[in-house]
Amino acid sequence: MDTTLRDKLMTVSVATLATALFKRGLRNQVIQGVHPVKAKGVNMVGPAYTLRYIPAREDRNQLAEFRNPEHPQRVAVESCPPGHVLVMDSRKDPRAASAGDILVTRLMVRGVAGVVTDGGFRDAATIGNLDIPAYHTRPSSPTNLTLHEALDLNVPIGCGDVAVFPGDILVGDDDCVIVIPQDVAAEVADEAIEMTAYEDFVVEKVKSGTPIIGLYPRTRDEYTAEFEAWRQRNGR
Repeated sequence: MDTTLRDKLMTVSVATLATALFKRGLRNQVIQGVHPVKAKGVNMVGPAYTLRYIPAREDRNQLAEFRNPEHPQRVAVESCPPGHVLVMDSRKDPRAASAGDILVTRLMVRGVAGVVTDGGFRDAATIGNLDIPAYHTRPSSPTNLTLHEALDLNVPIGCGDVAVFPGDILVGDDDCVIVIPQDVAAEVADEAIEMTAYEDFVVEKVKSGTPIIGLYPRTRDEYTAEFEAWRQRNGR
């Protein structure tokens, strides 16, 4: 991933990115029901590497499956490229875990940028203390084999009601995760940087007692000049 693009997306919120995407007609890009296992205070940014689960069937999903060196869940952990985000389609079902702390630790050690599931993680408290952003719906202790079969790697998936294609750019903050189509990521990042600067200016004005009308959104010309002066003073 381009380092300049990554650096830009590290500084903007999912909310701001959602607005920038909405301007381009993309309304459904925030992964629903998925939140940080533990807030990190910094963004997760990286291209998507995907894993798809289907409903488990008893004749195919016993504990012995984990001995298979080609088991897709294990292969995903070892093949997700450094700097990417492993995104799992767990059918919005957290009753069985998508992964646990050992697999997520391995992702961390390999330099993966983050991990996202619309299911749950086992060992969630331990995962929350690892140095890797992780997002799920809630803690879940049963092994994934009880309800889910890991099937496909790096294919288009649905995660939290959002389509995720391999290479899409994922950004997660302390609220949630958004999916940015790769072909608009650069322009969306640039717009989000500009929006963030103005929003920071607005926050200062509001804290000082300025009314919202005319300021946010900006419909009064007086705020244009004032904002430009603010940018000069603050190097924005």
